[in-house]
Amino acid sequence: MTLAARSPRVVALAGGVGGARMIDGLHRVLEEGMLTAIVNTGDDFTHWGLHISPDLDTVMYTLAGLAPEERGWGIEADTFEVLAESKRRGGDHWFQLGDRDLVTHLRRTTALAASATLTEATAAVCSGLGITRPILPMSDGPCPTVIVTKDSRSVAFQDWLVRERGAPEVASVQSTGSASATPEVLRALAEADLIVVCPSNPYVSIDPIRSLDGVDRWLHEKITVAVSPLLGGKAVKGPLASMVSSIDRTEPSAGWVARHYADFLDGIVVHQGDRFESSIPQLETDILIQKPEDRVRLARELLEFARSRL
Repeated sequence: MTLAARSPRVVALAGGVGGARMIDGLHRVLEEGMLTAIVNTGDDFTHWGLHISPDLDTVMYTLAGLAPEERGWGIEADTFEVLAESKRRGGDHWFQLGDRDLVTHLRRTTALAASATLTEATAAVCSGLGITRPILPMSDGPCPTVIVTKDSRSVAFQDWLVRERGAPEVASVQSTGSASATPEVLRALAEADLIVVCPSNPYVSIDPIRSLDGVDRWLHEKITVAVSPLLGGKAVKGPLASMVSSIDRTEPSAGWVARHYADFLDGIVVHQGDRFESSIPQLETDILIQKPEDRVRLARELLEFARSRL
């Protein structure tokens, strides 16, 4: 299978800051109507009575030009007066919700309470932010990610990552709840020319999407290229490197990423110096994409790699 010379229809699977930045690069180089983002919702949870979708929010804020360049999550120059007041009154304050950020969660929760699906609620929030690219939650049903620790505790992902600062050693990661991808997700995958697995944590961002009925079929049938979330064996953000060591008991590397995705992978983009021995086609380049211009460069290189090598 080869890609046509025209601009391909791309579906990007993502979660987290790295995934959002890769989607932003693709957004900047692909024509309107040629990119759809499918975003992990295993991180979703309820806080202060609000439905929080951290990965969806990070993708939306990044495409809207609101995400801080350094921190990557939340809204640039947001204030935290409500959080401070909650703390002053003895309320929960472990999860940082900004004042402007709260509007997103209020709109989403209100829409869901009025019987909208998460897909419909996400589209409404995107419209309010001026985003025209389709951003699809992987499922409309709850499918929380659970961290099983080495001391045999089952901990909700946000509790483990934020409240416990990712400190407990991880034995395994479980995707629970809904097993159904949305019709919109399955339609986007069926119509794609190229699937990009963004530089997101495979365990907690990509595997939950893959676990949904019907998704893996398209990963096998379509041209699928992954971007390594590891640079020199380390993650730019997040706990992936330590998770690889504790779950798979091996060294974190781009080679590990390729092996994790081996059953469907057609090519992989790795950081400079991270090339490994394999028959899988590799593009070795700078994959650090904090700045918009770096995202554009990587997106163009990825698309050319997919077009000319696969």
